[in-house]
Amino acid sequence: MVQERPVRVERRLSAVLAADTAGYSRLMHDNEEATHAKLTSILVNVVNPAISEHGGRIVKYTGDGFLAEFPSAIGAVRAATEFQGRTHDLTIDDPKESRICFRVGINIGDVIVEAHDIFGDEVNIAARLEGIAEPGGVCISSSVYSHVHGKVAVEFADLGDRSLKNIARPVRVYALCGKGSGSVAPAHHQSPSVPSRSIVVLPLVNLGGDTEQQYFVDGVTENLTTDLSRIVGLFVIARNTAFTFKDKAVDVRQVGRDLNVRYVLEGSVQRGDHRLRVNVQLVDAENGVHLWAERFDKSVSDLFDMQDEIVSRLANQLQAQLTDEAARQSQRSELPNSMDLYFQGRASWNKGWSPEYMAQARTCFEKALSLDSSNVEAMVGTAGVDVIVGATFYNDTAARLAAAEATILRALSQAPKHAGAHLVLGDVLILTKRVDQGIAECERALTLNHNLAEAHGQIGLAKLFLGRGAETEQHVNMAFRLSPRDTVAFWWLSIVGFAKLQINGDGEAIGWFSRSIETNRNYPTSHFGLAASLALSGALEQAKIAAKAGLALNPQFNIRRYSSSALSDHPTYLAARQRIYRGLRIAGIPED
Repeated sequence: MVQERPVRVERRLSAVLAADTAGYSRLMHDNEEATHAKLTSILVNVVNPAISEHGGRIVKYTGDGFLAEFPSAIGAVRAATEFQGRTHDLTIDDPKESRICFRVGINIGDVIVEAHDIFGDEVNIAARLEGIAEPGGVCISSSVYSHVHGKVAVEFADLGDRSLKNIARPVRVYALCGKGSGSVAPAHHQSPSVPSRSIVVLPLVNLGGDTEQQYFVDGVTENLTTDLSRIVGLFVIARNTAFTFKDKAVDVRQVGRDLNVRYVLEGSVQRGDHRLRVNVQLVDAENGVHLWAERFDKSVSDLFDMQDEIVSRLANQLQAQLTDEAARQSQRSELPNSMDLYFQGRASWNKGWSPEYMAQARTCFEKALSLDSSNVEAMVGTAGVDVIVGATFYNDTAARLAAAEATILRALSQAPKHAGAHLVLGDVLILTKRVDQGIAECERALTLNHNLAEAHGQIGLAKLFLGRGAETEQHVNMAFRLSPRDTVAFWWLSIVGFAKLQINGDGEAIGWFSRSIETNRNYPTSHFGLAASLALSGALEQAKIAAKAGLALNPQFNIRRYSSSALSDHPTYLAARQRIYRGLRIAGIPED
């Protein structure tokens, strides 16, 4: 007798997201057509794009909700927080009794897969979690929490173990904290914890009350909110919510409590006859302490260009400030998580490109990856350190750049739209004689994040490698326009110094290298560039002093090692290098 083979059941590990519309039956009873139209619009324009963007798929619609599947818990949580926040913003002005509001539950585990459905206990748990979520809220299981903790820009309150209908074992449940998260409170009835990297940009105050200027003031607020949203790990309150505080006297501590955010950015705009002044300040909403302030005082020419410049500068400077704040907070933690360690690494990075700081940064990034091998930010940081050490300190340059390329390609395989990863890949390509490809990657990075000032600086370096040093300064000036006090400003200044040497502008090169050293005295390349420039200009004693300062920072530097590290084979570039070698010899740099 031939025995029938058992039917193969397809199974896979999935993150399951279950959602329904709160009060759907009542909404349909009150206004069937309007409810159907609103729900359809939100599903098509908000929910579906968020799920697709984060790698998920809609398995099926359930009349008043839907079931979705994701390959990762992080993708599921990011999609849920995105569409919940967006739905909240779109419906905030609707009457409460007719407002569309989703409840979401997320679980992860092994599921049975069929063509148009998924089954199993893990799916049932997601559905039960959705049932206990508040309108606008997200509840996740402990298995999901273990995957996403420290890796997403939101925080969760521990609701404790819950008995779920028809589920044999209690499930530990966590609820999303923050805007659009419903009214769920932790089981111990304390206020939800405030996400450590969270901010609201309050509408800037239009001093003087010029109504014709109001569009400019509101534009700065809106664009700054959008640009801050690009900062990794930063939770930014949406524009619609922030603008409810417009023209109101506010207590920033109360704003922080109301919106569950750690930081408040506030400021004002004042316009005179021919000048515009913008003041902004970053406040810790927990205690009202002012952490940082900035003023822009410029002549009025093109308001839209000025708006772009102000927004870009603020976004870049705030990113550095918030990174340092996150690092200081994480250093007080007894058990730092992967993102804590990443921020500590970035804080070391921001201190300057010295061997000591780079070693500290790499150690933090490596520890972060040991806790979470999928931490893309730590991968980008590790690759960036390899690029800097290889190209700046001439320490195993080829091996370092090869390692950086392998790491950054792995990061891009996980996050193909990561602007910083494209920038580091551009660095590697430019430094390994694939300059045109490198420029394309830098331009791709700028497409993803137009505030990425460093990409402009890197393109300036690429022009130097192509023998077009006369074009370098304009690209570096663009970088400074976006971020005038950037942590890598010393590097941009040094690039222009070498570009001036390429076009025989030795006197100008002295000025650029001197400015670089004033900005960061720990960058040896600028000292060597200054030594060569001074020597070629005939200032021998000063050249020797500069050479000695460079060797104190990098004792292994010599002309042979430097000449072997030439990163371009363009004839004009190589000819300029010969002049630099000559200047270094005159300054007293050893041959070997």
